[in-house]
Amino acid sequence: MNVFKELLELVKGEIEHLSEAGELPAGLDFKGVLVEPPRDPEHGDMATNAAMVLAKRAGKKPHDIAALLADRLAARGGVASVEVAGPGFINLRLDADYWHGALKRITAAGEKYGAFDMGRGKKVNVEFVSANPTGPLHVGHGRGTVFGDVLAALLERVGYDVTREYYVNDAGAQVDALARSVHQRYLEALGCELAADAFEDGYPGDYLVPVGAALARQHGEKYAAAPESEWFETFRAFAVESMLSLIRDDLAALGVRHDVFSSEKKLVDDGQVQACFADLQSRDLIYRGVLEPPKGKPPPEDWEPRPQHLFRATSFGDEVDRPLKKSDGGWTYFATDIAYHRAKFERGFEDMIDVWGADHGGYVKRMKAAVSAVSGGSAALDVKLCQMVKLTEGGRPVTMSKRSGQFVTLRDVVDKVGKDVVRFIMLTRKNDAPLEFDLARALEQSKDNPVFYVQYAHARIRSVVRRAEAEMPEALATDIHGAEDLSMLTDAAEIDLIKCLCGWPRAVDSAVQSHEPHRLAFYLQELAAAFHLLWNKGNENHDLRFIIPGDGRVTAARLTLIGAVAQVISLGLGIFAVRPVEEMR
Repeated sequence: MNVFKELLELVKGEIEHLSEAGELPAGLDFKGVLVEPPRDPEHGDMATNAAMVLAKRAGKKPHDIAALLADRLAARGGVASVEVAGPGFINLRLDADYWHGALKRITAAGEKYGAFDMGRGKKVNVEFVSANPTGPLHVGHGRGTVFGDVLAALLERVGYDVTREYYVNDAGAQVDALARSVHQRYLEALGCELAADAFEDGYPGDYLVPVGAALARQHGEKYAAAPESEWFETFRAFAVESMLSLIRDDLAALGVRHDVFSSEKKLVDDGQVQACFADLQSRDLIYRGVLEPPKGKPPPEDWEPRPQHLFRATSFGDEVDRPLKKSDGGWTYFATDIAYHRAKFERGFEDMIDVWGADHGGYVKRMKAAVSAVSGGSAALDVKLCQMVKLTEGGRPVTMSKRSGQFVTLRDVVDKVGKDVVRFIMLTRKNDAPLEFDLARALEQSKDNPVFYVQYAHARIRSVVRRAEAEMPEALATDIHGAEDLSMLTDAAEIDLIKCLCGWPRAVDSAVQSHEPHRLAFYLQELAAAFHLLWNKGNENHDLRFIIPGDGRVTAARLTLIGAVAQVISLGLGIFAVRPVEEMR
């Protein structure tokens, strides 16, 4: 059930009736016609732009079409009033019976409310986290981690076949530096004194101490004096696997799992990068050329003043063509990334979503160009950029973690405030807007803590239900057979709460279409606020309390209303993998 789509169909139907009556041309294109809440609630419950969108197509003035359409809509059941505003907007007010009927349908839908089958089993790949396997996840990684995981859950909710994927960057210079840092910890475990600059170009965090100790137990002094060529690959592989194990533990603490871990090194070793290069070359998408240095800014890492193998990225919307090989013959990062996305496409993914840090924003156009090239235009890549997280406590910046040596670990934050708090707060801002995560506020039980505010609404409702079970079990057993029972809901705050409940499918739909799960967090806070407002009115006016002793009909209607609120909060928090608590402690 989606009242906005239902009302849109109503508007379209009335336009078709006008066409049949000869007052409008037949076969009008409805593209762009919307029904949505007006920006100002004083203007009504719903507004449609139909007259303005169709004016040119119909060869009529918007106001004339609006007048015709308003007359027909005013005659429909559930419509209390219709007003033509401005150049042709149509504002609708719906009567109480309409909202009572909507609530009845919401309760009948139960857990299926808002679970429409938009995806129809279509495969979609969501790649997120993909942090370099050089240490534990830091708090900044947490934002993209939660974003990707909740987006995947949301897509699953509406019928997509989702694969959660982690791309392991285990083929670059950073992993080489990790191997050398682990060798230093190995020497340390053997009792060797380390040089002052042992980690100058590496990773000094204490998290590598147990890795070095494990290698010392396994190999003894075998590699203490050996040249790098003898121990490098062994230490490199062990270090990467150790870091991935650490990262998996961090993800598990946050309630995140991946279906696939794809290795960059394996991609190269299996010849997939070379195969991708040959495929693009065979289609004349690679040529030898010299790139001009960028004007007015430092050249990028992959720029060299020499003839290079260049991918025709500009043919697919990028700003410049891109090099695929370095001067030493090795692949550029872009070359391996093209091959990786080509491999995704060959695994059957025409819909790909990558979640990256905002510092990779300059990489988006080239990757979209690459996906278009390797798929022949049949695959789409949506890149979602997540801005930085500023970690504070009581408004003061949090100092770095001693364990990491460089940053605050995600695990430190999860252990301090709990995974539910981290998961919800990470989505209380749009992904491309900066986010401040205040540890003190995250532990508060107040309206300033968004996850508490939503969970508290659910807990309050469960408390009312438990009390009703003890004091008025007959109200819980009352069947809500028709609108005449729900007609007991007459206060403006009660009707507003029903209206808010009706927004759940629209919130889900818009979050899916935009790949923006934070919209659900916004919605849940709005729903919780509408409920708390009604609760507070009941404290001020006892006639508006949810349980009215001696009046089973009113109590049953109000329990139905708040039961629907609890159901929707539970559904929303379920997508976030956050518990809908029964009581606050």
